[in-house]
Amino acid sequence: MFLFWFCMVFLNKDFIPESKCRVLKTMAPILFNTMGTDHSEYIEEEEVHVKNPHLDSMEEDILYHLDLGTKTHNLPEMFGDIKFVCVGGSANRMKSFAQFIHQELGLPGDNDDIRDICAGTDRYSMFKAGPVLSISHGMGVPSMSIMLHELIKLLHHARCRDVILIRIGTSGGVGLAPGTVVVTKQAVDCFFQAQFEQVVLGKVITRSTELDKGLAEELLANSAEIPNLPTVIGNTMCTHDFYEGQGRLDGALCSFSTEEKLEYLHKAYDAGVRNIEMESTVFAAMCLTCGLKAAVVCVTLLNRFEGDQINTPHRLLLEYQQRPQVLVSHLIKKRLGLIQ
Repeated sequence: MFLFWFCMVFLNKDFIPESKCRVLKTMAPILFNTMGTDHSEYIEEEEVHVKNPHLDSMEEDILYHLDLGTKTHNLPEMFGDIKFVCVGGSANRMKSFAQFIHQELGLPGDNDDIRDICAGTDRYSMFKAGPVLSISHGMGVPSMSIMLHELIKLLHHARCRDVILIRIGTSGGVGLAPGTVVVTKQAVDCFFQAQFEQVVLGKVITRSTELDKGLAEELLANSAEIPNLPTVIGNTMCTHDFYEGQGRLDGALCSFSTEEKLEYLHKAYDAGVRNIEMESTVFAAMCLTCGLKAAVVCVTLLNRFEGDQINTPHRLLLEYQQRPQVLVSHLIKKRLGLIQ
């Protein structure tokens, strides 16, 4: 009844179709949470911050790798309602996630009609489902970094507020059974330090990779409400390579023994590392620097103590890859008030 009153009175509409009310119901908790709050204070606290004074003097900002721009696209109209941004390596996986979250949120229309917003480029793919943006970032720190620079500027130009970013992906487990979901406590480098080093003009800039503790704990609590979703919190080690950098014995190059590999992985485990991937440090560092709440949720495809190659049956791999999506979807629905 209150939602009906909101549609009829607050929005000053004579009639809103049921499908539209479903969208309003999805967004209502966000709208209600901002009521009675000083608007200027809300913007100051929740806006997406870019750390580049040169942007103010640019007549146009071309987000080249996303095939978007401030002159060619109305970014506030296209993206101003975004509250959740989910990123992952594979374009196909992020499209399937957009279709999945579209269905989970009960949004109107056919989820098969979701189209790639960045279809004009083959670098990244982007899909929108209500207040959720789903974007591919490719593989490795450089690809993630390029995407994040343009994504964060996009959120800034679109005047988005109170945005949460979550990386969903796959990883190698360290002492964990395949299929375990790891919510990252800290993103660490190959020396197990919670930092990301970026070379800028020949100088090394070190940035913290701390992630939002409350968001990680919220994700862990949500996992307990979902059957057959083994989940832990632990450190995630980010490397710059899939083979030698992760201590694999099966690459084209290998300069170490099996014993040396296991010794290193045990040191990682003792340092709190529970999984290994290739994007988390730059993701955490850039989100923290720009004032964005962020989390990393990855499923393990194998236990690196037991081997290096992924030989799990394809059917089971697909089920594993859906587990982070299910957990993140559950969090989004709870935040939107769709489930208790």
